[in-house]
Amino acid sequence: MIKTWGRMGVLALLWGSAFLWIKLALRGFTPIEVAVLRSVLGAAVLFVLARIAGQRTPRGRAMWGRLAVAAFFCNAVPFALFSIGEQTVDSGIAGVLNATTPLWSLLIGLVVGTERGIHPARPGGLLLGFAGVLLIFAPWQRAGLFGWGALALVAAATSYAIAFAYMARILAGTGGPVGISAAQLAVASGLASLALPLEGARPAFDGLAVLAVVLLGVFGTGFTFYLNYRLIEDEGPTGAAVVGYLLPVVSVVLGAVVLGEPVTPRVVAGMLVVLAGVGLTRTKPRRVRAAT
Repeated sequence: MIKTWGRMGVLALLWGSAFLWIKLALRGFTPIEVAVLRSVLGAAVLFVLARIAGQRTPRGRAMWGRLAVAAFFCNAVPFALFSIGEQTVDSGIAGVLNATTPLWSLLIGLVVGTERGIHPARPGGLLLGFAGVLLIFAPWQRAGLFGWGALALVAAATSYAIAFAYMARILAGTGGPVGISAAQLAVASGLASLALPLEGARPAFDGLAVLAVVLLGVFGTGFTFYLNYRLIEDEGPTGAAVVGYLLPVVSVVLGAVVLGEPVTPRVVAGMLVVLAGVGLTRTKPRRVRAAT
């Protein structure tokens, strides 16, 4: 039990710190550069780990075409949008909005009809979670946090939800997950680099930004995926779900301690409401729980 919680704690720390590293990396790189470098370094780590695990990269044009779609929605787009959003929004809040991905997944499922016969608590959790987002950004106040940065973060979480739905249907069970993810991040690097000419001037060189982007790519992306995969393999999806609840707490605490980001009662209340809503969306009928 102690070993399991230790794994969860390490994963939550690495994953939750990614938003801190993004904030620091933006001091010396543009948002797209952060997305590209993160993908390149993460892919390098996973290629090494895949080689150690004996997992090969996928083959065939059809498979690489599917990986391109997954890389676009799961990596290139959200990585860029989180960096764009954190130009104006605190890293802690970015971590909280990342936790809304299950809300968007449920909403997409309801819209396209893949979610049927759901527990009544789940739509209630959806509404509660979005109420928490509104509470955080308070668009009705002049001093609210709502703006283009907030929209970029919400769009990033939505992109993750689209990617997870696609990957669950198309990529699940198609090969070694570490090798596939390494290839996916490599494709994401190429896709994100296509947007580099669209960006303006780059910030001045900053040594701390270089360190931050390395930590983001190696630990916040590469090793984070590998540890999450191992946690799911050893402890089941419940362990990964617990990490999802810890992640926004880690991002908020690190943002406050390291960057001095304000933690207002409204933000804390909004985070708790969001997590409560996410918890309700994971509710399943008793028959499903018993069968599981």
